[in-house]
This record gives sequence, C-alpha cells and structure tokens, in this order.
Amino acid sequence: MPAIQFLVERGESGQTVAELLRKRYKLSWTKAKRLVEGGHIRVAGQTTRAPEQRVKSGNRFWIAAGVMEFKPVPGATKAPKTAPAIEKPKPSAKNKTARPQPKYDLDVVYSDDAIVVVNKPAQLTSTRSREDKEEFGAGQRFLPKSLEELLPAHLGTPNRKLHAVHRLDRDTTGLMVFARTKENSLKLEAQFRSKGVERRYIALTRGIPKPGKLESWLVPDRGDGRRGSGAADHADARRSVTHLILRDRLGDFAQVECKLDTGRTHQIRIHLGEAGTPVCGESVYDRAIGQQPHPDASGATRPMLHAYRLGFQHPETDEFVGWEVDPPNDYLDCLGRLKSGAELPGNSPIS
Repeated sequence: MPAIQFLVERGESGQTVAELLRKRYKLSWTKAKRLVEGGHIRVAGQTTRAPEQRVKSGNRFWIAAGVMEFKPVPGATKAPKTAPAIEKPKPSAKNKTARPQPKYDLDVVYSDDAIVVVNKPAQLTSTRSREDKEEFGAGQRFLPKSLEELLPAHLGTPNRKLHAVHRLDRDTTGLMVFARTKENSLKLEAQFRSKGVERRYIALTRGIPKPGKLESWLVPDRGDGRRGSGAADHADARRSVTHLILRDRLGDFAQVECKLDTGRTHQIRIHLGEAGTPVCGESVYDRAIGQQPHPDASGATRPMLHAYRLGFQHPETDEFVGWEVDPPNDYLDCLGRLKSGAELPGNSPIS
C-alpha cells in the first residue's frame, strides 16, 4: 500500500490524531495509537508520536507507505515520489515462527471443577481483548500467550479451555477468577454486573488523595486520546464508582485502598490520575489534558496497583467465597522506599 495523504476537513478540526485515524479508517484504538507511536504519521509536515495531538482544518495528514492494509478513503491522494516509504519486512522463516514465550511462575490460589482463582503476575496479559482479536485474527498465535491461554497447561488440562470472567491490566497484579465452563462464566459475569462481587485493590500514589467516593462517566477519549471522564450524555459514557480509603501517609506519597462498585477499563488509574494523585509508575493517566506528566520520584517501573481481595458467590454452591493475596516484591520494595523517605527529618509522619 503506497503512502496516503489528505487534508484535514473542517468537520475533523480539533480531533486527536488517533481519533481521526480511528474514524476515517475504522481502526481499533490500539491500532490507531500504534501507528502514531510508531512514527508512521506526519501532520503539517512534522512526524508525530503523540496520539493525543490535535489536528486543524487544512493540515496535511500523511500516513507512511506499507503500514495500512486497506484502501484509503475516497479522495485521498498518493504521496509524492520523494516521500519516504516504510517497507514491510520480507517474509522469512523467522517471521513465520511464534515469538518466544516468557516464563511465568503462575500462582493458582484455588481450583475446583467450576472455577480457578489465580494471583496474576505483572507484565502478563489477562486475556485477549476484542481489539486484539479484531486486529490480529489468526495472527494471535504469534503473540505472547495470555494468562487465559497459559493456565490450562499449567493445570494439567491443556485441552480444557478456561473462560476469563473479568480482566486486570497487563501490569496490574492480583486476584482473577476463571470459569471452567461457559455456564459458570455467565453466572459469574452476572455477579460482576450486579455489584455482587467484592473487589479491593491497594495502590501507591504520588500525592495524598482525599478519601471518599470517586464517581464519573468514563469515555474512550476524554479529548487527548486517553480514556477518562466525560459528559454523562456521551454515546459511550459508562458510570464508574471507586471508593477510596487512605491507608498510609508516606511523606509526599500514600498507600490507598480502593473498593470498586463498577469495573471499567483502567478505572482506578483514571480516577486517581484525575484526582491529581496518579499511581506511582503510571505513565498514561498521570496528567491533566494539555498538561505535563505529574512528577514521579517513587522509582516505580510499572503502575503500583494490586488486586488484593476478591469475593463472590460460588457459581455452583452459592456459598460466598473470598481470598486475599499479598502484593509482589516490587510493590513491597517501592512501599519500603517510600516509608523510609517519609521517616526522614522534615517529612510527614506515617499515620
């Protein structure tokens, strides 16, 4: 596919680069953001890697050659011959083999004939998202396996599929439940929708958030290409409620507990970020629209967020069951550093 050029129309002025790509070419948010962050887009002659950058009417929009697998919209023109092209890698034996699968020490907390409860490690995808399935199709086999895909073999039943009932972000750790049958999956999903599930998280934050109820309507694009709070009448708005408890004051940081009424994508990270106290290690929801990221001196290399408690009615016995797990070592190490810093002269004491 050759490079694509077009002029931003008046009705598109003010959209983010990712939003424009998504709407013009029917892309998933994941695909649109990857195109921008990969340096494949120019706006007004300048390469941009910021999905949240806004375009203006009349801007020349350029998409590199070889990165689109579909026809451009009617009226789009070819780039001049001098425009640099980004070539697709040539087929080779290496390209046709699956990527090496990282090794994970999976921690199964509970298992019976109906459910499996796991303490998910960081840097492991819970389950393939709808966007991944749409974007990669059969090519998903070349991606590193998700927790949902790894668990059957770990349990000694490689041909017995599990059903993910909910998700945790790739870098969030803690408790997840999987169902062994579709019927039990539907029962558990109904509990999640009806607020019958107890979900509690702990997090380390930059700044000390105010305890209480955080409530907003979350939308896919708050205006800068990121998920966030928007108007209640937005077509994709979903009510989101997080209850916040302050556990520890750690100088300029804090440890908090979050109880969910709803389980929206990135809900806790968004609510804490928009409150001006983003999660330590957070690099997406760590700024207001148009502002620079909130400083982070915690040393965290990922968002320090851990799902420590999970409870629900067992789908077959109707008995309420629950589990708690401690956070992983990198969380505890970060907490220890923040506590030590808080105890230095001139800092606020831990409460």
